[in-house]
Amino acid sequence: MLKLLAADDPVLAVATMRSLNVLGRVLIGADDRALGPLVHLENTTNIEPEPLRRLAALGGESPGFDLRLSKAQRRRVVDLRKAAISGMAASELGYRHGRAFASDALLLRSALLETTFHVEQLAATEIGAKAEYPIKAADLMPDVMGDALGARLDELETRWIASGFTLTKEDLLQGPA
Repeated sequence: MLKLLAADDPVLAVATMRSLNVLGRVLIGADDRALGPLVHLENTTNIEPEPLRRLAALGGESPGFDLRLSKAQRRRVVDLRKAAISGMAASELGYRHGRAFASDALLLRSALLETTFHVEQLAATEIGAKAEYPIKAADLMPDVMGDALGARLDELETRWIASGFTLTKEDLLQGPA
């Protein structure tokens, strides 16, 4: 299946599998509607075909678990689907998951939700991937400890991401508590 999905354009073959009731036997609950748009997006953005991204587009009851995939491959398929439907901004996806994963998730989101893909999103993933959170736990200690420390770090990180990664360490530490 992964070899098929690695082909330049597997849409016709997968559609044939669906029409012959083979797709549902190979991937229980799979739906190939997002595969065509995904392949089109890959072609228009000059992004290489990625079989796991395409497998995530097919979905199913437990995406990829019907196949003999490694744990890492299964995890990637599941994580891509979660990230695609999360609504997380492109820059935050890049920050949290890296540029390649974020790009895959955005292409998948566009295909699954049948929305327009904006190439500028790819640049945003790069910005997020390069961003380095300026606050360390030591910056808040000893004033904040334990569970409160984790909560404060999360709150500051959320503000920093919302600022487009522009708030400095000083801005964050002097901002609202």
